[in-house]
Amino acid sequence: MKIGILGYGNLGRGVESAVRQNDDMELTAILTRRDPESIKPATDGVKVYSVDDAEKLKDEIDVLVICGGSATDLPKQTPEYAKLFNVIDSFDTHARIPEHFANVDKAAKESGHTALISCGWDPGMFSVMRLYGSAVLPEGEDYTFWGKGVSQGHSDAIRRVKGVKNGKQYTIPVQEALDKVRAGENPTLTTRQKHVRECFVVPEDGADLAQIEKDIKTMPNYFDEYDTTIHFITEEELERDHSGIPHGGFVFRTGVTGLNKENKHVIEYSLKLDSNPEFTSSVILAYARALNRLAKEGQTGCKSVFDIAPAYLSPLSAEELRAHML
Repeated sequence: MKIGILGYGNLGRGVESAVRQNDDMELTAILTRRDPESIKPATDGVKVYSVDDAEKLKDEIDVLVICGGSATDLPKQTPEYAKLFNVIDSFDTHARIPEHFANVDKAAKESGHTALISCGWDPGMFSVMRLYGSAVLPEGEDYTFWGKGVSQGHSDAIRRVKGVKNGKQYTIPVQEALDKVRAGENPTLTTRQKHVRECFVVPEDGADLAQIEKDIKTMPNYFDEYDTTIHFITEEELERDHSGIPHGGFVFRTGVTGLNKENKHVIEYSLKLDSNPEFTSSVILAYARALNRLAKEGQTGCKSVFDIAPAYLSPLSAEELRAHML
């Protein structure tokens, strides 16, 4: 199976690394908006092309993994490249998923290709767990917690604050809230009660630290609804202690069964990730395998993780799965 990568940032490099762990895949090409000569792949023999040359590669790639950002890249790129390739992305702006799906579906159907959007761990693996939980326990509550981990979007937001040279932000679940959910108490939780935010900020020389702290804590849509702690540190400390991109989280479904609803149940699924982009890449490649199979069956249009049978994700045959995993 021939994999192409569009965009060689953290996610693109993660996909390149993950291909090596899948014996039924090979990396065929990297497409970039930068000067191709400036990209030095970690994989010997892989050619780097300008995105302007994409059409020349349409018969060389089984699935193109689009590794752009959700804010501005993917809404344009995924429908555009679905005209040439079977494509998969990690679009994670939840409120705009229906709109994005419709745009990609139209492009893929018109060109006879297959696409899958919003693939990763959330949306993605967590989405599937929420579906399973609500289907199995129809009378119950869903809870999702993220962290402890680096939020790349929130980290970018604090770096835009006046007087901030660099910084990283961690999203951390509130332990008391987690404990109540695990105990089956079905608490009603506000945004502030579920997560806290911790910021490590490198200020510019002479910056007003009090103003920076105020600007971050009152930032709408990012920090104003959370209890936020600010730590001012040096560039060296940031590099030494906060250079990784860990993340993770929890999905719960709590519910009741019985004639009198006397029995409580808690479903818990958790992830603890050293590298957010590398794990996301691994999920994407499993679904790229499924996408390739659907394409060979003649299916077209856009799919989500809800549409993919679990067996399609595995390199094992149906017989092997029944013998060893069922």
